[in-house]
Amino acid sequence: KMQFGIDCGLFQGPKEIKERNYKEFVIDPSSLDFLILTHAHIDHIGLVPKLVKHGFKGPIYCSHATEELASVLLPDSGYIQESEVERKNRKLKRAGKLLIEPIYTVEDALNSLKQFRSLNSDEIIEIAEGIEVRLRDAGHILGSNILEIWVEEKGEKIKLVFTGDLGNSNQPIVKDPTIIESADYVIMESTYGNRYHKGVFRRTEQLKEIIENTMAKGGNLIIPSFAVERTQDLLYDLNNLYDNGELDENIDIYIDSPLAIAATEIFERNIEYYDHDSRQLIEQGKHPLHLPNLKFSRTQEDSMKLNEVQSGAIIISASGMCDAGRIKHHLKHNLWRPECTVLFVGYQAIGTLGRRIVDGEKLVRIHGEQVAVKADIESIEAYSAHADKAGLISWLKNFVLPPKAVFLVHGEVESQISLAEYIRSELGIQVFIPDWLEEFELKPSEKVLPKQFVGENMDKAMIAEEMYLDLRLKLHNMFKEYWQRSEFDKIIQEIKRLEKNIS
Repeated sequence: KMQFGIDCGLFQGPKEIKERNYKEFVIDPSSLDFLILTHAHIDHIGLVPKLVKHGFKGPIYCSHATEELASVLLPDSGYIQESEVERKNRKLKRAGKLLIEPIYTVEDALNSLKQFRSLNSDEIIEIAEGIEVRLRDAGHILGSNILEIWVEEKGEKIKLVFTGDLGNSNQPIVKDPTIIESADYVIMESTYGNRYHKGVFRRTEQLKEIIENTMAKGGNLIIPSFAVERTQDLLYDLNNLYDNGELDENIDIYIDSPLAIAATEIFERNIEYYDHDSRQLIEQGKHPLHLPNLKFSRTQEDSMKLNEVQSGAIIISASGMCDAGRIKHHLKHNLWRPECTVLFVGYQAIGTLGRRIVDGEKLVRIHGEQVAVKADIESIEAYSAHADKAGLISWLKNFVLPPKAVFLVHGEVESQISLAEYIRSELGIQVFIPDWLEEFELKPSEKVLPKQFVGENMDKAMIAEEMYLDLRLKLHNMFKEYWQRSEFDKIIQEIKRLEKNIS
């Protein structure tokens, strides 16, 4: 019996979700034969060192760029774990409470890297007996992949497609998502399953306007940014503005994140993953990530000096959701200043500092201090590296024969329900939204069912599953309508009525 995993990421979001990072794995890590990674974002690779620490000894397959990015991202994550635990333990010690241990250390992260094995893209490779895999471009970040996996068992072959995180078409630097035409089952992300990106073709113009407004007020522009892809996308657009004479050359641009600096240098070395337009620029002697007024803040001292900069600077720093890293120092020094601007260019998970700021909180806690939110808060949604609802559906429509079922993962409930409703009603494909730890048994020639329903009650189980999903969709639509009309009393009344009926 062969067992393998796809991705092993750090949980992000509310406290109850983050707590999963500290719990034991639901399977014995030593029972896994191998692991395949779709890309290098920390919510997809962030628990790999923990998996290895607790007994996983198999190979970790991924693209060349993912391996290289992981070599800087994972040790950095280990450092963050150690630093946060050290800070928490000081408080726990003063309170006379039990001390805690980090999820993993820098050393654990470095040990896990020894098990990485990179694969070439677009080649069907047999990685175990009866299991073949092909890495295809996902268009999300450098080296991100859609996984095509063929599993042969008892003479029957089944094809699974894992989208990983799907990107947008015509995104700078990276290639477009590969069109896949066949699969028995698709496991699909749903981050923006209920949203449409606005102003995709205006994002550089929006960036220009925000820069001009901030500089006119005499402040700094602070941009919390993911170290991988988002920082490089920003450099790409700033470069365009500079080349077109629309960016004042006296504005200093700082990348204040050792991780983002290392990632940018990895991008510069891996041009084989670039799209046609970016490679063409390089051939013309214009690297899309090079700017004359760009400065890298590599050391702690370099970073601290930025606290003295009162105006005329664009500071790009990590983490993108403001929960860790040097960005918290820049927010602490600039968030309370009305002349400054904080620009969000990425998704902010529920429960993160970034989400609280975006949602309009006027007072936030940073490093144990209350900080007033008086700076202008801006967002440019068009920087998302995730496909929106239209992009996800467009990609799915390329299948010549529809898959037997689509499983929606990696998204908040509202996004998943909205996308599921469309796929079922418009494409006629069976859709499942797996619950946490729910299991399914997949076979080439039978209807898919949750594992606990497999057996003699198959037909009844299928009806129950369909009715359950229909009910979720109806409830979602009903409460969404009330919410949009601000009929909160109606929502409370209906919830109480439902609770009474099912109790």
